[in-house]
Amino acid sequence: MKPWETLDTATAPDGEALDLRRRGHEFLIRAGGYDLMSSEDDGSSKALSSLGIGALGRPAKHVLVGGLGMGFTLREALDRVGPEATVEVAELVEAVVRWNEGPLADVAGRPLEDPRARVFQGDVGGRIRHPPQPFDAILLDVDNGPDALAHDSNKSIYSAGGLDAAYGALAPGGVLGVWSFSDDRKFTSRCNRAGFTTQVEKVPASRKGRGRFHYIWIAKRR
Repeated sequence: MKPWETLDTATAPDGEALDLRRRGHEFLIRAGGYDLMSSEDDGSSKALSSLGIGALGRPAKHVLVGGLGMGFTLREALDRVGPEATVEVAELVEAVVRWNEGPLADVAGRPLEDPRARVFQGDVGGRIRHPPQPFDAILLDVDNGPDALAHDSNKSIYSAGGLDAAYGALAPGGVLGVWSFSDDRKFTSRCNRAGFTTQVEKVPASRKGRGRFHYIWIAKRR
């Protein structure tokens, strides 16, 4: 088996080290010495967009994606909206944007080059608290989800206050979609208390439909 090659390193605003690695056709992003995401595990990232936008029951005009990652959630969101829609992706780490413009560009089909895509360089939590307009869908693929955080600074996004802010940033009937490495019943309860109608979907992590599973919350504003 080929060894992993480190293509680039970066530091997140909280001081956590990030590495971009490649082995053959597979890419890997590591955070703090732990695997954060692989280009082989695009299934659940795409499902976040397909399930979230699909639950709207109407065309989406304004979508916010929290976390660029390897571009899979953004790409699927763009494929699910019309030609006049905009999909904004909020990414805190400048290097991740640079990687998606460079070595990762073809992994998800160059979504940043789509004229409907917008990049907000900054904290998605701040964007949710001060939205430029109501969003039809907010799709959060931030860290490892509510219960398996690699960055403590992301806790506020999944807190009661963070959910209240997301509720207020959504248009009536809008959808909050949340990706997670693991299930978390406490988070489901927080979503319901914030006023959402919530369901949890267990989806295959891999495009091959086997192996590990991830979890996606679909929380609809009443």
